[in-house]
Amino acid sequence: MSVDVVTFGCRLNAAESEVIRREATSAGLRETVIVNTCAVTGEAVKQARQSVRKLRRERPDARIVVTGCAAQADPHVFAAMPEVDHVLGNEEKLSRAVWSGLDAAPRVSVGDIMAVRSAALHRIDGIEGHTRAFLQVQNGCDHRCTFCVIPFGRGNSRSVPIDDVVAQARRLVEVGRREIVLTGVDITSYSPGLGLLVKRLLHDVPELERLRLSSIDSVEADDDLLDALASESRLMPHLHLSLQHGDDLILKRMKRRHSRADAIAFCERVRRLRPDIVFGADIIAGFPTETEEMFVRSLELVDACGLTHVHVFPFSPRPGTPAARMPQVAHDAIKDRARRLRQKGEAALRRHLDGEVGARRRVLTEAGGLARTPQFTPVRLGAPVQPGAILDVSIAAHDGRRLLAA
Repeated sequence: MSVDVVTFGCRLNAAESEVIRREATSAGLRETVIVNTCAVTGEAVKQARQSVRKLRRERPDARIVVTGCAAQADPHVFAAMPEVDHVLGNEEKLSRAVWSGLDAAPRVSVGDIMAVRSAALHRIDGIEGHTRAFLQVQNGCDHRCTFCVIPFGRGNSRSVPIDDVVAQARRLVEVGRREIVLTGVDITSYSPGLGLLVKRLLHDVPELERLRLSSIDSVEADDDLLDALASESRLMPHLHLSLQHGDDLILKRMKRRHSRADAIAFCERVRRLRPDIVFGADIIAGFPTETEEMFVRSLELVDACGLTHVHVFPFSPRPGTPAARMPQVAHDAIKDRARRLRQKGEAALRRHLDGEVGARRRVLTEAGGLARTPQFTPVRLGAPVQPGAILDVSIAAHDGRRLLAA
């Protein structure tokens, strides 16, 4: 074992882990385990700490380096752990010079992320175990949701120059990537506009067969993006929305910039433009001050927006955020509401799966005999196929979680 990277959190972290692996390996490191952490919830930080302790027990002679958003936001938490050899910030983790000088570096190397003003493009041809290529176009966030510490882990919003994004997309296609996913912390804040970037990519890289977006903030979706969804078949008909809640008062306490009506209207508008689209969404259960009536409005939002994929976050207070100082909901109530919200999401997914039976879908194959439809619905193929192929398949049935090809 030379360099091993353990990744928590988002697609952006997954993409950056490949950069970390490459730079640390190029620096000649040996017997090193790097934990790329997430800070989105208190539970995410807890899981990272548990992972570090387990790694030390399993690999007592390895060097353990902790980096990522949790290390950036709370370096002292990991510096206090005797199992940790080095703590690196989010900017430092991507630098070959930092990895090359690790032996002589301070144990904690975490710079001021708020001082970073540009987003460099880190070229990777793919991510181990993934068929799709993740292309980072943006980093950081200018918003200050009351439950979120990510701006303090990632810094302010900054965008990769559009020419650099197009050039990397061309390279990815040249090495055989058939689907690219645009990633970032808040990609709808991309400057000079996410819709403009999407149109430029599809125009300038005509060989790109499928383009997909990671999570977006619907209130920031521009007219160019909506026009691209309506007119560009290579832009996949799946949007994952950062909705977070279905009650207007809770949304205000979260310091979100949309209302319940805004979310519903957006989904209705996009569905008129692109009838085959499906929506996923992040929803938090048990946010501070949430009553049963408020929670029910989140349950009802699943149907009101026509969601298909629901990603449920049981609220866990993140120290240092305003939400951590608000009146908390009882743990048992949070657990129960998260369970009910997941059940609602499972029922919504089943309805979508029911509607797909008998259809023909053009799928991108993955490892292990799996594939994804344009709507990102998983498909179990009849026989294993080389990952990265695009096939036309008939949908014969489903098992409640994925489609089954004939």
